[in-house]
Amino acid sequence: MTIAHINGLNEARFTELLGPVFEHSSWVAGRAWSKGPFRSLTHLHETMLRQVEEASPDEALALLRAHPDLATRLRVTALSAEEQQGAGLDALTPEEYDDFNAMNRAYTEKFGFPFILAVAGRTKEDVAEAMRLRIAGDPASERRRALAEIARITELRLGRIIGS
Repeated sequence: MTIAHINGLNEARFTELLGPVFEHSSWVAGRAWSKGPFRSLTHLHETMLRQVEEASPDEALALLRAHPDLATRLRVTALSAEEQQGAGLDALTPEEYDDFNAMNRAYTEKFGFPFILAVAGRTKEDVAEAMRLRIAGDPASERRRALAEIARITELRLGRIIGS
């Protein structure tokens, strides 16, 4: 798919196709559509990120909370499942699963949203180490970091959908 094809889509089809890029938050794509046409994949991504930046605090928090726990055994979106599988988070030992579950709970209790990390190119050990380090952070820094991770995740997802 090309950016020219994306620019030719009506709002409903644009949102249907690109809505899943931002986890359970198709409102991002819906708002970005009216800002087209897009010059490039980068321009589209920047426009989508701007919708998040301009969102209300409640909307931004809902976006953060829409992300699944890493290494969960609950059903996740196809995009999340593919990303977590690549990091080996779908093949944890029972002990590793218990450790991730405990860290996920502690992180969410502290910050009010799940731990978010772009796991592409990382191992389960990398992810666990990042969780251990970031759980010691402060809420404002972690919120910024989570949004930065969402930016990376969505950049990768868009790149898989649209050729540059």
